[in-house]
Amino acid sequence: MGKDSIKLVANNKKAYHDYFVDETYEAGLELYGTEVKSIRQGHCSVKEAFIRADKGQLYVEGMHVNPYEKGNIFNKDPLRTRKLLMHRSEINKLMGKTAEKGFTLIPLEVYFKGPLVKVKVGLCRGKKLYDKREDMARKDQKRELERNFKSANISV
Repeated sequence: MGKDSIKLVANNKKAYHDYFVDETYEAGLELYGTEVKSIRQGHCSVKEAFIRADKGQLYVEGMHVNPYEKGNIFNKDPLRTRKLLMHRSEINKLMGKTAEKGFTLIPLEVYFKGPLVKVKVGLCRGKKLYDKREDMARKDQKRELERNFKSANISV
């Protein structure tokens, strides 16, 4: 695995359904050794996770990392709060944006970039029910259009 190779471990598809993603940022994650080994095996989930700001730092809440099976006493709590590693200027910018009405920080992906575990953080706005309906209708139209196009090409 090279320095720039990316291996996706966990994806938060629900976030794209529930939120408009305005901007994305890359952040490191403060982990213990057994947690990294467990994530390397793919035992990680960010479906219910969110990011909160506290005293000038960003923390991931609700990210589930299964205990490493060979970790014995060194395993940590699977749902513990984990610190995000970002530059101070990025943290200040994100904290300012989340102070605005309607913005929140959501972890979108967890992946390996070389030997490091990274989190893709999305600056998101919540969708209303009618927005979700519009997205579903747009997807249905696209799927139907592709189906018609495919059937027209086969019959010719």
